[in-house]
Amino acid sequence: MATPTSDHNSNEKGEITVTPPPTEPAAITEDAPKRNKSVYSTSGRRMSEWEAMQIAAAGDFVTIDAEVDELEAEFQSQPKTSHWYKYELQFKDPKYFTWLLVGFASMGGLLSGIDQSLISGANLFMPGSLHLNTKQTSMVSSGVPLGAVGGALLLGPVNEAVGRRNAIIVACILYTVGAALEAGAVSYGMMVAARVILGLGVGLEGGTVPVYVAESVSRKYRGNLVSLYQFMIALGEVFGYVVAAIFVNVKSGSWRYMLGSSLLFSTIMFVGILFMPESPRYLMHKGHTTEAWGVWRRIRGTSPDARQEFFVMKHSVEDEFAAKETRTGSFAWLDFFTVPRARRAIIYANIMVFLGQFTGINAIQYYMATLMAQVGFDSKQAVFMSLVGGGALLLGTIPAILYMERFGRRFWAIAMLPGFFIGLLIIGCSYLIPLSNKTGSQGAYITGLIIYEGFFGSYACLTWVIPSEVYPTYLRSYGMETSDVTLFLCSFLVTYFFSQMQEAMSRIGLTLGFYGGIAVVGWFYQILFMPETKNKTLEEIDILFSQPTGQLVKENLRSSLVTAKDFLAGRWGKVFSHVAESELFKDGESSKGEVGQSMGAVMHEEKV
Repeated sequence: MATPTSDHNSNEKGEITVTPPPTEPAAITEDAPKRNKSVYSTSGRRMSEWEAMQIAAAGDFVTIDAEVDELEAEFQSQPKTSHWYKYELQFKDPKYFTWLLVGFASMGGLLSGIDQSLISGANLFMPGSLHLNTKQTSMVSSGVPLGAVGGALLLGPVNEAVGRRNAIIVACILYTVGAALEAGAVSYGMMVAARVILGLGVGLEGGTVPVYVAESVSRKYRGNLVSLYQFMIALGEVFGYVVAAIFVNVKSGSWRYMLGSSLLFSTIMFVGILFMPESPRYLMHKGHTTEAWGVWRRIRGTSPDARQEFFVMKHSVEDEFAAKETRTGSFAWLDFFTVPRARRAIIYANIMVFLGQFTGINAIQYYMATLMAQVGFDSKQAVFMSLVGGGALLLGTIPAILYMERFGRRFWAIAMLPGFFIGLLIIGCSYLIPLSNKTGSQGAYITGLIIYEGFFGSYACLTWVIPSEVYPTYLRSYGMETSDVTLFLCSFLVTYFFSQMQEAMSRIGLTLGFYGGIAVVGWFYQILFMPETKNKTLEEIDILFSQPTGQLVKENLRSSLVTAKDFLAGRWGKVFSHVAESELFKDGESSKGEVGQSMGAVMHEEKV
């Protein structure tokens, strides 16, 4: 879809080609590295991230190979050690390693989804067994998102202290302890404590896994593979509904079997993640350059593209080290307030997370069986019919996994959000049909639910993809911490206050007026402020977010008008092209030198 983006020059493959600012000569000369005194490369030369990107864009593999070969020699000279808790798997084809890494890491999403659907089924029986009132039941349901806020607050410190891989291992332990306690809970207090512990694992893992995957996989597949995390959440919800349906007829303690079943999945994930390596970008961030290359060659190979990306990543991290040395304050997270590039990233990522939660998805998931009962289904039917909503969410994530990198983030946001608004509209209207007409009310509700969950499945992938890629490396842990806190705090609020909001606003007022209204406002925000980050390395995204916000809005408005005209004129080939309209526009304008001036302004702002 020809959606507006804020791109730099792009070739026909969608890859960025960097045009230097007017103050720099376009050609790379032998003494170019000497002009910048910011950092030292491993070969003793001074080189900035900007110069490294110029070298990579020019295809200077003599320079790239010389530096990478030096790291390879250092790596080969190191003694090889392997422990049971840090076993180094090897594959002839690195892509198999990538899929294995993504598969085990994304099982965290499976656990998160299982919990959402299991508690939905358990809520039909658990309150009576533990003698809980309405407020206590709401607190139990909200215990996980509340605990996840705490887990999200731990995300930054834990990731910085022990790394992405070990943070996921800690999350698995919390999952296991929490699941065991809730399955054996004998009181309201014990159940709440178990749910909060489980939530700590959800919050810690939820912000770590997308970053771990984004830092490890190729830019060509990053959006698709990070989207797999949302697919696993949806798959977990389906598994949870299936498990609830299996145990729904158990006469005594059915809810205990439902909640305890997640122990199986957390154990599998724990064992699998022990065999995975640490994120190479994290290792580079901590100064372990040679070890980072050793991991990189295992999961990405030693192809020219892999070497080129590692070369740019290395000098990008070195630039960040240089920036930290010149920073007057001791707290890196203050850059979110003082550095324009970081400030834009945190605002943008967290608004996208807010939109994903305050359109009601987790409230509907946690109370799925209860909502089914409100339109006339009995308890057993409500559990089984919940599979419909979970299945629609699962199927909705598949297009995002397959096509997000083809059409881009903007296409998904702008096209999907109106879709689940239509679903909310139908759900709201279903409440106007009297329960005496069960066929009509249930049919309208299920239709709206399928549309809502299906479109949201594709949209929800963005709430994991975008935060995982927009923050600079040295702030990525802290940035994901804020996004994780935002996500689970919003989830807690919409879940805990769902019953009260439904009473105060009415069912149709909450569904259509509140959730639907936020969807409409969010759609206009995305048209104006959402940049395109598809097919860009994390280092190229740094440059993208360095441009002024006004320049981004101006380009988005211009490109939106062009796309709207193409849509109204029936030029569907342009509207649904995988090459964004703004990329074609900038390809034409680059010959006039305008992109060079734009990049010059970007570099000037960052220096200021």
